[in-house]
Amino acid sequence: MIDEIAQHEELEKVDKMEEDSKEVVHNQAVEVEKKVKEKENSALDDEAAFEKELPKKRHLNVVFIGHVDAGKSTTGGQILFLSGQVDDRTIQKYEKEAKDKSRESWYMAYIMDTNEEERVKGKTVEVGRAHFETEMTRFTILDAPGHKSYVPNMISGASQADVGVLVISARKGEFETGYERGGQTREHVQLAKTLGVSKLLVVVNKMDDPTVNWSKERYDEIESKMTPFLKLSGYNVKKDVQFLPISGLIGTNMKTRVDKSVCSWWGGPCLFEALDATEIPQRDPKGPFRMPIIDKFKDMGTVVMGKVESGSVREGDSMVVMPNKAHVKVLAVFCDEDKVKRAGPGENVRVRLSGVEEEDILSGFVLSSISRPIPSVSEFEAQLQILELLDNAIFTAGYKAVLHIHAVVEECEIVELLQQIDPKTKKPMKRKVLFVKNGAFVVCRVQVNNLICIEKFSDFPQLGRFTLRTEGKTVAVGKVTGLNLSSA
Repeated sequence: MIDEIAQHEELEKVDKMEEDSKEVVHNQAVEVEKKVKEKENSALDDEAAFEKELPKKRHLNVVFIGHVDAGKSTTGGQILFLSGQVDDRTIQKYEKEAKDKSRESWYMAYIMDTNEEERVKGKTVEVGRAHFETEMTRFTILDAPGHKSYVPNMISGASQADVGVLVISARKGEFETGYERGGQTREHVQLAKTLGVSKLLVVVNKMDDPTVNWSKERYDEIESKMTPFLKLSGYNVKKDVQFLPISGLIGTNMKTRVDKSVCSWWGGPCLFEALDATEIPQRDPKGPFRMPIIDKFKDMGTVVMGKVESGSVREGDSMVVMPNKAHVKVLAVFCDEDKVKRAGPGENVRVRLSGVEEEDILSGFVLSSISRPIPSVSEFEAQLQILELLDNAIFTAGYKAVLHIHAVVEECEIVELLQQIDPKTKKPMKRKVLFVKNGAFVVCRVQVNNLICIEKFSDFPQLGRFTLRTEGKTVAVGKVTGLNLSSA
């Protein structure tokens, strides 16, 4: 009997131990589940925080282009002043500086032209950068040089832009100089189109000049001369181009519409309204990461600058710098001047990296995602449009030029002409092609000395369009149609 009671107690003990252990296991499972949930929630919170952190306003890059002295820097400076980015005291300082140099009307341009060479000559050399906001949009202004010696600098500005503001001087004689052969207005428009500036605002500046005096006839004359040329450059004038009159120096028709007492015939928008209304195609924040590097410097690590063309970058990401395949870690991301957790497409960013030395990076290298790195090649196929070859030159295999594609500047050689394309039918012509002249469309193989990072135009338009220049002139524009990956 005593044995039976002892056995029974033993069994009860075992049962209780089993139940206890079950409860422990259950509690552990609950704990694990709770932790997983917390982790998921914190990831979602991170996402939500990112959404919150990302400014609600969209971001656009605007490049100011046009002939030297059309008033690009002055207009850019006036925009910054009107949007409250520059105070009156700074303006008074610039006014005095400009007066001392006997250049009274240049004071607004000093806001954009910050280095001494630019102020003495009154010409923009580098691509100036500045930021301003309207009610709906954050803008980065890229003030590109207009002088022909500095066109390569203008190319690097335009290759980062979403919208172009083509500044034209209405002053008697100045429009004609900029527009005629050899003037920069024509070349800038062709370059802007090739470099992917899909929307263009044509601002007719200096309307307050005594030779113009807000004359509708002069404005109409400029519009009628520019329209056929813009069409020829590939712009759909009805959809993608807008003309408007302004005075950059005194700020008329810029932030608010021009007064009817000043200009009775203008019923359209002012410059800020026109910029706000510009629509640009959406980019993919979840696509493979691509950021062509336009500049680099040392600052507690290696810092690279550029515009995010696709995908997103966040602190802690592992990336690869192509074409030298350097694996890097993202230490910090800066948008404008602010440190941010993450940046998406269209943003101009500075990214601090570890794992690569500053001297191992060149302009034109591309920061890209490891899972889908950007291809690097030394030979590719392209479709070219020949614009204007230098005196009596013919375009044939062996032709050498300088290739500009996103931030890359490389010498190249045309290795072979593959086929000529009929401009009317857009179909290849039957006969074998040995050489072509101005205006021709041709498919050819292009070779460069060093590896460059490019994409097919059909995959990434902004990394697949280029210009060819010879002796300071743009001779052809083109798009990449095929990559010779075996050349990598």
